[in-house]
Amino acid sequence: MDSMDLESTQPQINFIPCLTWVKRGVAKPDPERVKLTSEELTAVIKQTKKDLAELENEGEGEEKENKVKDENKKAEVPVKKERSSEKKNKTEEEIMAEYGLDDYDEEEEQGEGGARLLGLGDLTAYADPKEDPYLSVMDRDIGDEDEEDLEDFKIRGTDNLILAGHVEGDSSTLEVWVYNDVEDALYIHHDILLPSFPMALEWLSFDPESDTRGSLVAVGTMQPVIEVWDLDLVDCLEPAFRLGRKGKKKKGIPGVGHKDAVLSLSWNTNCDHVLASGSVDQTVLLWDLTNQTVANKITSHKEKVQSIAFHPLEGHTLLTGCCDNTVRVYDCRTVDQHKKWVLNGEVERVIWDHFNPYCCLASTDKGQVQYIDVRKDSGPVWTLSAHTQAVTGLAMSTQCPGCITTVSQDKVLKVWDISGDSPQFVCERDVKCGQLQTMVACPDAPFVVCMGGDKTDNNMKVLDIRDSAQVRARFGKRQLQNPLKTAEFGFATADEAEPGEDMETEGAAISLGSMTLASGEQVEVRSSASAPVPVVSGGAISKFKKKNKDKKKKRDF
Repeated sequence: MDSMDLESTQPQINFIPCLTWVKRGVAKPDPERVKLTSEELTAVIKQTKKDLAELENEGEGEEKENKVKDENKKAEVPVKKERSSEKKNKTEEEIMAEYGLDDYDEEEEQGEGGARLLGLGDLTAYADPKEDPYLSVMDRDIGDEDEEDLEDFKIRGTDNLILAGHVEGDSSTLEVWVYNDVEDALYIHHDILLPSFPMALEWLSFDPESDTRGSLVAVGTMQPVIEVWDLDLVDCLEPAFRLGRKGKKKKGIPGVGHKDAVLSLSWNTNCDHVLASGSVDQTVLLWDLTNQTVANKITSHKEKVQSIAFHPLEGHTLLTGCCDNTVRVYDCRTVDQHKKWVLNGEVERVIWDHFNPYCCLASTDKGQVQYIDVRKDSGPVWTLSAHTQAVTGLAMSTQCPGCITTVSQDKVLKVWDISGDSPQFVCERDVKCGQLQTMVACPDAPFVVCMGGDKTDNNMKVLDIRDSAQVRARFGKRQLQNPLKTAEFGFATADEAEPGEDMETEGAAISLGSMTLASGEQVEVRSSASAPVPVVSGGAISKFKKKNKDKKKKRDF
């Protein structure tokens, strides 16, 4: 196969649609590997056969209903009857000879290392690879893991986990990455095969089947059922539990939960048995994780619910962002009433300002970020034109007040300071991950973010924004706080964490790489209290993007 054939066989779709972090110290230091016993394997095979049989029966039932009239009109009906009678007249010996049933249970002898066709029953995991009859001699010899692999398999108390929904071709997986900020280490630990395209991930520390707090992740996909996987188990075939159930009209089984894809999830850290989910079916469901049932349903949205967030300090307050251009705040004790603010675009992301618990931020598909005081019924406090395309990622530092980061489908990451009356631009960077789809901030390292894009050979990146000289100059002396009670940073300011030597050359190189060249660029920030105020803008990349667009238009004509 030549290089052209290899290129054509590579999947054209390869991107990261959703991400989330797991804070330090909650993952099991030595995760368990799942090893099926013969009884468990038999149960899996039986259940799989049962599911396949149900699908086949449903398909055959529909085909029969559609073809009944046509079959009655065909003149070949008598011929089929004759053929069926011929089959009935065949003896048992003739049938066994025709289909080779005499030696059906006999396995062909294979030489050492010979290949066999594998079925579901051959998926058994052997504790010692040398005992696996389906491995060749070479594979058995190299089955032992070296010490380095065993060390990487263990999760230390200083490790964060990054959970990434990954779509590659027709395959959808949940990848579990290990990130260590101190050692600057990043590697994939294990992955989980998902049944459908992942749309939302939410880490939670509530296991209804255990007395101890676990480490699980809820996965929203293109299917209406939410799967919750145990992150402390490796090589697991089934989720810990599911939220919702598909209805079956033929059997008269009603559906439970959502009726369409799940786009957003939020775990209530103040009331840990509650999980909220937003869907394409225009509803938000509040789930009781204790018994996996719907505790309440919010039906006042007029479009798809793209983003939701429980308040970090008040367990009964829920923030939602919808494609009907509206941000809403609910008191979950009385979901029939809510406050709302109409924006000028479809809402992509909503987050709470945990340093100012009465305020929240929302980003739109028009490239804007808006700041809302939920105590006021008037419009947003200010509106920032942050990007040229949809702002798909919006994150606030867990410990540095006023530091927010945005990413967009315009492929650029930008850092802003919102500690004053109006937002101030700090820096920008083309992270070279294609169109950025999502971004989340690390809960324990206040200046680290992770983002996902659609560039096939580089679709995920972890970045410490302190690499930028502008970020260090703006936030270096700012006192750090910890309202979310995550792991302490260990220093009062960012400057104390860095050596006293200021690497000016490195800072200049980063500035050039980020293309933040123009200091006099202007962007409009509209305030509800005053006239438009010009502030330092997102820099040169926005200008270059517009020029590129103009060139493309000219080429089209």
